[in-house]
Amino acid sequence: MQDLKVKPFLKWAGGKNQLLADIRLKYPNQVDTYCEPFVGGGVVLLDILSLKKPKTILINDINKELINTYIQVQNDVDNLIIELSNLQDKYWKLSTDEKKEFYLSKRKIFNQLKSTDGNSSEKAILFIFLNKTCFNGLYRVNKKGLFNVPIGSYKKPVICDNENLRLVSNLLQGITIQCGDFSKCLSFIQKDTFMYLDPPYRPLSDTASFTAYDSNSFGDEEQIRLNKFINQATKKGAKIVLSNSDPKNINENDNFFDNLYNDYIIQRVSAKRIINCNGNNRGNVSELLISNY
Repeated sequence: MQDLKVKPFLKWAGGKNQLLADIRLKYPNQVDTYCEPFVGGGVVLLDILSLKKPKTILINDINKELINTYIQVQNDVDNLIIELSNLQDKYWKLSTDEKKEFYLSKRKIFNQLKSTDGNSSEKAILFIFLNKTCFNGLYRVNKKGLFNVPIGSYKKPVICDNENLRLVSNLLQGITIQCGDFSKCLSFIQKDTFMYLDPPYRPLSDTASFTAYDSNSFGDEEQIRLNKFINQATKKGAKIVLSNSDPKNINENDNFFDNLYNDYIIQRVSAKRIINCNGNNRGNVSELLISNY
């Protein structure tokens, strides 16, 4: 199958590039209606849009700043490109110390804007800038909901990829983009809707969950609530694929997902991941692809 010409416009923790070949094997032959309740960086979304060209699409995420950015890429990409190009030109000319000062000033403005309601182009521009210049492209917030990721050590990061932003914007035309809890997607689901879900992964260890995605945690109770949502969508006739971590990497007796999804097809696939917080323990781990067909 062809490789993506268009690529995600953000770096995103837990991105699905490594699992994409396995996920593609699960795509139905025809996808007319598509739903993605945890869109994140959009690897699977862009692949589905490119390959299957569904007619009706809903994407959702609980991260307000992420969703605002998708909306701005959809509706105001020309302005984003002008402003991001200007930021890139300025940033590249700065010394290391000046880069840090510039980064922190933009992070402060972004956090001030975060407290305001509504969608805005300025928030989206800063969101993309911080994503491209922060450490590892992480999106992490503190208990006050403030973005607190330090600067990354990139001399000339690509902050504005004009061509790719336009490609993404073209693909996003006509799509419904909403912000909220995954459960808000249920009313959209109908018979033969294809739904891919990539929720915050269940941590493999106490230290693995260092990327607070938003200020709400996604623990075992949320995983169980998600399972109930998937059961409801299955009853409506949706075709569903879910990815998550495999607890058996750490404890072979941990049957959390095997028990929770005992009526579903559970496939274990291999991915390279950092599996502890010091970053040195990177290796192949098993991840789960769970489907109802």
